[in-house]
Amino acid sequence: MRTQAPPSLPRLGFLGAGWIGRHRLEAVLAAETGVVVAVADPSEEARRTALAAAPDAAGATSLDALLEHDLDGIVIATPSAGHAREAIRALEAGLAVFCQKPVGRTAAEAEAVVAAARGADRLLGVDMCYRRARAAEALKRLVEAGELGAPYALDLAFHNAYGPDKPWFYDVEQSGGGCVMDLGIHLVDLALWLLDFPEVEGVESALHAGGRLLGPDPGTVEDHATATLRLAGGAVARIACSWNLPAGREAVIGAQVYGPDGGAALRNVDGSFYDFVAERYRGPATEVLETPPDAWGGRPIVSWAERLARDPSFDPGVSDLVTVARVLDRIYGKGGGEAA
Repeated sequence: MRTQAPPSLPRLGFLGAGWIGRHRLEAVLAAETGVVVAVADPSEEARRTALAAAPDAAGATSLDALLEHDLDGIVIATPSAGHAREAIRALEAGLAVFCQKPVGRTAAEAEAVVAAARGADRLLGVDMCYRRARAAEALKRLVEAGELGAPYALDLAFHNAYGPDKPWFYDVEQSGGGCVMDLGIHLVDLALWLLDFPEVEGVESALHAGGRLLGPDPGTVEDHATATLRLAGGAVARIACSWNLPAGREAVIGAQVYGPDGGAALRNVDGSFYDFVAERYRGPATEVLETPPDAWGGRPIVSWAERLARDPSFDPGVSDLVTVARVLDRIYGKGGGEAA
């Protein structure tokens, strides 16, 4: 019997070789799911560090130079202002794209990227990595199996005792927003993903910067935000995120889901950004479902590269990220939204 040959490894270019770009590059190499052909970054030091992990790859300084190579896909890990433009350029060149969040600073930018992927019939992935933590997947299985009953309340938080260390994060034109765009995007995505993306019927929010309440569509980045999402079917998701919060630990990250038949939660351990437990609650009783260690950060790009090797065509599931972007627009009060 003739066996089918395994798919060849996709040839990848990496645009952006900072910490996150290098981490994703190393994940692909460790999983042996792609060939790193070229790495582009304007910083010689960043390129040199990345190329130490992929010594056979070529160095470059721009997307234009990267596109001169024979590639199947591009991984984008640049400042947020460039994501939509860079992704569309690569997609229109016939390449698949894996992009760091946010894929766009606004819903309009996100829609344009998804439309470009659909028009080019090319695979688009966005690094919503917290979905792939085993603790998050444990919650998802409980909800899908109906073991909590129909969830009616979700509480999600991501508080960072520090702030970003790159100046562009604090420029709203470059970043698109502050802690909501940086951290809250994961919370909105998790809430909607856990419930299979119900319609968001209402959004109320309050954004603060340095303790000062901001108005709708602020021209500055927020460092604290709360939002309430009213979902179809009656469920309510409450979200809180911040930078530089005196939380008594490096980070507070958690997601709780409650239904009439029980509750479940994921929470970070000892202030860690990476270690999570998942628990199920029955009244006062707690059952531990997942514990660390769990090397979850590289799973989305590894899965994307594996799929790219099999089938580079458009994945309609990525349209869920447009829904997330629309909710963020409403949290920010863009276009007459509902921010305080």
